[in-house]
Amino acid sequence: MAWYHYIALAAILSQLLVVALAYSNYCYALQKYKKKRLWHKLRTALIVPCRGLDSEFRENIASFFNQDYENYLLWFVVADRSDPAYDELCRLKTELSPASKALDVQILVAGGTQSCSQKIHNLLYCYRKLSDPRCLRKQESVEPLAPAQEGVEILAFADSDICVRNDWLSHLVWPLHRSKTGVASGYRWFIPKKNNLASLVLSAVNAKVAQLLGNTCFNQAWGGSMAVRVEVFRRLGIEKIWSRALSDDLSLSRTVKKAGMKVAFVPACLAASYASITWRELFEFGRRQFLITRISTPRTWWFGLLSSLYSVLGVWGGAGLAVYATHKFLAFSFEFLVILAVPIVFLLSQLSQAILRQKMAQKLLKYGRRVTSDERQAIRAAMSADILGFWVWSLLLLSFVISSAFGRTIRWRGIRYKLLGPTKIVVLSGRP
Repeated sequence: MAWYHYIALAAILSQLLVVALAYSNYCYALQKYKKKRLWHKLRTALIVPCRGLDSEFRENIASFFNQDYENYLLWFVVADRSDPAYDELCRLKTELSPASKALDVQILVAGGTQSCSQKIHNLLYCYRKLSDPRCLRKQESVEPLAPAQEGVEILAFADSDICVRNDWLSHLVWPLHRSKTGVASGYRWFIPKKNNLASLVLSAVNAKVAQLLGNTCFNQAWGGSMAVRVEVFRRLGIEKIWSRALSDDLSLSRTVKKAGMKVAFVPACLAASYASITWRELFEFGRRQFLITRISTPRTWWFGLLSSLYSVLGVWGGAGLAVYATHKFLAFSFEFLVILAVPIVFLLSQLSQAILRQKMAQKLLKYGRRVTSDERQAIRAAMSADILGFWVWSLLLLSFVISSAFGRTIRWRGIRYKLLGPTKIVVLSGRP
């Protein structure tokens, strides 16, 4: 055989390994998502930063009040009282607190940021209040602090645009009983609020990233659903790192792995996130995610670029070589069949991955949650878009990665940032 036949065989083998990894992650998720986690002894502070009213805001916030967890504090934090989320949170607190198991519910105002992202500023504000709760009385007129705020052992973080099941916090805290686990994390799964093509594509592209998570070394924490021990947070100096960072999850993941600890993915913490998006917003979102990754964790960005490029070249480049081979080799000769097998194997591999991730999401999103008929239809529409259009969305994903290779400025939740380094950013505009 010629040298290029060995390359073709290596490409085919690599795709079989990719499918094996996807199947392994699929089996891992199905083994874990139904388990009962009754380890409720560690006191946990659940911190939810809010900015504006996300889609299905009330339902999302209510899911945090409804956690079946015996020992947790629930703190919401905004940058400014003028944020529309503040008044809505106050109403929801009055309505939902009496039936909640949360030992303490607070709505805090963090003020504007100067040296880190507004989200991280809000998180650190809450963390410092937990470390020295006496400061809270001095700076704000709020209810007297509860004794429950003492002795917090776990910090849990969630975004206001996700809706979680009742045992979400129990599952999120569970992996932290292992000393080698630095951070436990779930991930989001976008459910289109409208079945416009841009929203369907957002769900499909995000699903490709979600599929990489499992019992693997590729795991990265996701800030919208993650938890860490207070002791680990302090020992690794996360407060200092965050004080000049844009990304909470990538910086935490990088530090945890550098310390020789694991990032544990928790399948039961795959959370529904309702989204309706335009094409412009889709491209802005895609570029922003990968630009933050490029600055915060360059190796992860290079992995994303090369893997996206490889999957696209395998299908489209392989198809081009197969057309060329029809003129160079005899039909159905061994040389021709080897080259023809490359695009076919890549297509079947990517189709298999799309089916596996959608089957996984169908099970995880419907378990332990009340799913409406409209939501079922949206999930089915997103599933169809992913399975039927996977070969196109790979091109779109690659375009996001390539676009993120240029520039250092992003807009996130109405605030513009310039990223100078992993722990050096400039807030350009949009301060509360």
